[in-house]
Amino acid sequence: MANPMIGKSSSQSSRPKEPKKVKITPLATRRFVAWTVEITLFIASGLVPYSLGVYVNSRSEIQRVPLNPVLVVTEKAIARPLALPISYGIRNVAWPTNILWTLALLLPTSLCGWQLYLLAKTGSTIPKRWFGVRVVNIAGETPGLSAVIVREGLGRWTIPVSAAYLLWRYSFVFPNLALFTSLAMLMILAESKGWPNQKHRRSFHDQLAGTYTIDATSTVIPAEEHSTATENNADSAANQQSTPPSSPRNNPTISLFLVGLTSMIAVLSTLIGTQIYIQTQENQRRSEQTNSQKFLELIRSLNPNNGVTNEDRQRVILALGSVDDKQSIKLLIDLLVKETDPKTLDTIQQALTNAGFKAIPELNRMNQFLAGELASMGKSANGEIRQNQLILTQQVINKILAYNGKINKIDLSNAQLGSQASGKKPLFNLVLNNLDLSGIVLKSANLNQANFQGSRFRSVGEDGRGDTYDDAIADLNNTQLKQANLSNTNLSRVPMSRSDLSGANLNKSNLSYTRLFNANLSSTQLVGTDLRNAILENASLTNADLSNANLTEANLYAAHLVRVSAIGTQLAYANLTKTDWQGADLSESYLDYANLSHANLSATRLTGASLRSTNLENANLRNADLSRADLQGANVAGADFQGTILFVGKQNPADQFVETPDIGSQNASIKGVDFSQAKNLDPQQLAFICTQGGLNSRCP
Repeated sequence: MANPMIGKSSSQSSRPKEPKKVKITPLATRRFVAWTVEITLFIASGLVPYSLGVYVNSRSEIQRVPLNPVLVVTEKAIARPLALPISYGIRNVAWPTNILWTLALLLPTSLCGWQLYLLAKTGSTIPKRWFGVRVVNIAGETPGLSAVIVREGLGRWTIPVSAAYLLWRYSFVFPNLALFTSLAMLMILAESKGWPNQKHRRSFHDQLAGTYTIDATSTVIPAEEHSTATENNADSAANQQSTPPSSPRNNPTISLFLVGLTSMIAVLSTLIGTQIYIQTQENQRRSEQTNSQKFLELIRSLNPNNGVTNEDRQRVILALGSVDDKQSIKLLIDLLVKETDPKTLDTIQQALTNAGFKAIPELNRMNQFLAGELASMGKSANGEIRQNQLILTQQVINKILAYNGKINKIDLSNAQLGSQASGKKPLFNLVLNNLDLSGIVLKSANLNQANFQGSRFRSVGEDGRGDTYDDAIADLNNTQLKQANLSNTNLSRVPMSRSDLSGANLNKSNLSYTRLFNANLSSTQLVGTDLRNAILENASLTNADLSNANLTEANLYAAHLVRVSAIGTQLAYANLTKTDWQGADLSESYLDYANLSHANLSATRLTGASLRSTNLENANLRNADLSRADLQGANVAGADFQGTILFVGKQNPADQFVETPDIGSQNASIKGVDFSQAKNLDPQQLAFICTQGGLNSRCP
């Protein structure tokens, strides 16, 4: 007799078990998360070493080296399309920063290349593999390198970002970089969504490359393939489930029409472009031929054998200035250095001034030739002749620059437009007051005792916005500007490395972000000058007057500031490491959060100065006057306080000729400052520290 329980069990066990339902995250969500991880890894691989490089670069005690040329080129390539300011001149950074920033360029590039290789060979990047996402072609195989380059390089990034860039570049929000970033992200996300009316909705980059994004973990057979799969065996069905649906057939008529239209436009564009080029070349040839004929006719008129009067000759010279021909410029300059008649010389100068900037290259060539001749001849009779000829070229260049409008990209490198020796009254004085000299190149030029009062050496470019890639900025590297008048000038961001500005007047000028690396500013007037973020590494400012100047966040690493007057000067957050201030006057100056480590402040007057949270580690403060100075929060570890004045004792009335006004406490504010590691503290200083709230291990 059968056991009913066994029978019941058998019947129950014979029933097929229902598959356990597992909640699977939708493919679209996993695709998005995988893409987000890819972007995060890409950004982090560049951002981490870049941030470390910035941090290391802020440590001014590390040796400086020129920025890697590859990084300079990359910086400019990025800055121009994004309307970012470009660093001009030689840029010095800490040596580890060069390595870290190079890694910030190489790591993202290497990571991107590796991920593309994996995608081409396996159909998945590492993040896609984590989230069960796979890319295949229409045959269900790995896409291959060419399809991946089209898919990622062209479809996913180039087209959407280019569309976003064009909309941003020619809109009213340019150059707002945050809005461009937002617009680019929106374009990328919109491209990833694909067209809503598609039967099998795919991203644009998948359609462009002929690829499909599928679920690598799915065991569900798509409905449109079910009938085919049931006719095959189990192995065939397993292969079918990863095969993407066939793409809809394209309309051949539309494709042929588009190909024909594109070909027609290309042919017409080529024909029109060729015609325009031929016509332009023909017009240019005719113009050159006409000018050449005019020049030859005028040359015949200058022939003395033709019996022309001086008045006729001067009219011909003026006419030569209006002829657009290089030969006429050379002839006029040759006449300038050979002619002796004063009236004729005035006419030649006027003709060259009318010729304008096109005469500058030949004038500069002659100017340098005459300066070289003069240097070799000395004070001989021929030397005096060369001197007069040199002055004539200087006068013409001055007139052209003063009367011919925008000067951008005029090259006067090595020009001799100043006196040969400082202190002497110049025979010629370059005067270019209140002019726009933006973009002029005066590299290694002699501009001693020149007058540029109120002029601008930097202006906005065609986009009408400052601090962007197309700003017109002059080049004054290695320029001689001794005793020049540059008061109220705009020299912001102008490269002036190794320039000699000794004795110059730069009062109330704008030199923010200006590069003055290794420049000579000895005895220079810089009263009220804006030097925020200026680069003054290894510069010499001996005896300069920096009163009321603004040097916030300026970099004066290892600068020489002996006997400088810096009364009321703003030096907050400035890098003053290894600077030499011996005998300087920094009364009432602001040095909050400045870095004065290893600085020489011996015999420096710092009365009433604000030194809150200043780094004075290992600074030399011997015989410095810190009365009324505020040192709260300062780091004085290793600082030498031998003979330093921290407080002012009561003066003997018998020794006081003039009564000192009562201005409150004469003592330095040192509450909470740790002097435990300070050097050479005498008993009186130690007693003052202990009674005024300072910290020291020897305090009772």
